[in-house]
Amino acid sequence: MRFNEKKTTQAAAFLLKLAGGSMNYMKLIKLLYLGDRGALLAWGRPISGDEYVSMKLGPVLSEVHDLITEQPAPGKETFWTKYVSVPANYEVALNADPGDDELSRAEARLLDDVFAAYGRYKPFELVELLHKALPEWKERGGHIEYREILKAVGKSDDEIREIESELLNVRFIESVLRIA
Repeated sequence: MRFNEKKTTQAAAFLLKLAGGSMNYMKLIKLLYLGDRGALLAWGRPISGDEYVSMKLGPVLSEVHDLITEQPAPGKETFWTKYVSVPANYEVALNADPGDDELSRAEARLLDDVFAAYGRYKPFELVELLHKALPEWKERGGHIEYREILKAVGKSDDEIREIESELLNVRFIESVLRIA
């Protein structure tokens, strides 16, 4: 799949609203990862289309991490930076409401469930919890493939191949629509 910045920004905004408008950015990245992971397991497709990476403090969404930690050059505003503030004291805040037209009701419910389950944790409590709970996280770092997550939760090789095939079809359709 391809990273969808608008949809990911809307997912982040949804979580930030639940938190009262601001949140530690590491916690936000973890909650977005859990939402993506939950969507992958439930429907065979993540919310963001982002790549997953194991880092010292756990799994992250690669593009989201970069959007937060690497600000664009002046005059190169992104959809994300219009709606989510630059970090201040490790916190990001919602600047404005980006809407929710990209999120399905099911995805919003999933994000709501993720926040209900994990939103009360402090950032480093969440890091510790996810290190123990997520078998795909690797201390040595590196990319986390969808296959690793699916395998870790007991999906069969046939189920994994079917999900991967559907994701390739989605990527092909997205590429055709970009050209048209």
